[in-house]
Amino acid sequence: MADMSPIFRRKQPVVPRERLVTLIRKPGCHLCDDAQLVIEKVCADLGVSWEQKDITQDKELHDTYWEQIPVVLVDGEQHTFWRVDEGRLRKALTG
Repeated sequence: MADMSPIFRRKQPVVPRERLVTLIRKPGCHLCDDAQLVIEKVCADLGVSWEQKDITQDKELHDTYWEQIPVVLVDGEQHTFWRVDEGRLRKALTG
């Protein structure tokens, strides 16, 4: 008679993927400064890397985002613009 017991497999550990938050900003922008504070806090709490890019130094970014700054990208995809919600950013990075 065949063994009908279930087969148990050891679960492989889940390795979190590398995440990257990008803040697209320009000098002298107070909303950009506010966005940076939120990004710094969330990324530090979660151990996520972040970077900033200046639209005055990149024509393509300027042409794409100049009316929306600050713009936040998560893994290269637009997450939000103008105001950054801490809870929403956390959810995007942990979900």
